[in-house]
Amino acid sequence: MTSLIAITKLAPSQISGLINDYLAISKFKVVAMLVLTAWVGLALAPDVGRGIGVQFISLLGIGLLSAAAAVINHVVDSEIDSKMARTRHRPVAKGRLSKLHALSFAAVIGVSGFIMLMIWANTLTAVLTLFALVGYAFIYTSFLKRATPQNIVIGGLAGAMPPLLGWVSETGQMAAAPWLLVMIIFTWTPPHFWALAIARKSDYERAKIPMLPVTHGIDFCKTCVVAYSILLALVCVLPYLIGMSGLIYLIAATLLNGIFIYKAVKLKIAGNDDTAMDLFRFSIIHLMILFVALFIDKWFVI
Repeated sequence: MTSLIAITKLAPSQISGLINDYLAISKFKVVAMLVLTAWVGLALAPDVGRGIGVQFISLLGIGLLSAAAAVINHVVDSEIDSKMARTRHRPVAKGRLSKLHALSFAAVIGVSGFIMLMIWANTLTAVLTLFALVGYAFIYTSFLKRATPQNIVIGGLAGAMPPLLGWVSETGQMAAAPWLLVMIIFTWTPPHFWALAIARKSDYERAKIPMLPVTHGIDFCKTCVVAYSILLALVCVLPYLIGMSGLIYLIAATLLNGIFIYKAVKLKIAGNDDTAMDLFRFSIIHLMILFVALFIDKWFVI
């Protein structure tokens, strides 16, 4: 109550800044991408007659729990964030938001999301989404990130779960097909983050985080990026091979992965920080267009 009273006394610009800080610790753009992949998983699931409103609330619940995990990540990593140029201005690291306020916010949106999934989706979706939160916010952030250069590979499963969550929210059952979508994101995650880690190697060294380019060198990490890019291209073909998608998706996946591999090889041969960041930025576009193509392919079959 005291906090609410204090907020009412803030100037409009201060309120706007506070809202932006809460959106920042929620990793709004990242969560929006996760919800997009969950939406595609939901759209590809067998039609069981659920209404659009119920589906929307299910996706909102997945998004709120994902945002809660992101907030916890900001709190746990606040000391590390303060040592890195890329993250030192984050609200918790900078002290604009206290850890107590951030954790209280995480609790509110996390519990709200869980309740939404229990009521408007099903228990399995709620439990799986909660497990994904624990996997990312605690197992990855608190342990794996600081323990092994394979942190991204092992911890990537938590961030790859949304397509399965979207599917299960619709059907209430596990299935093999959505796991292919999980595999795509799981395989995409290492080259995506390693490209960033190459460009920000000095940051991770300063924060004493054992990212692959820090522990094994940039050249070895570049080789791994190329290897995973090729593996990603192969995994992306699987939805077409099992009849889950058609030619629209196959054409999009082929073009996108061709560009991905080209940029990865370019990084390996004559790459610098700019080349690494170029691959990092493209990888985001790659995943977004890939899943949009999956959705379009469902409705416009060639």
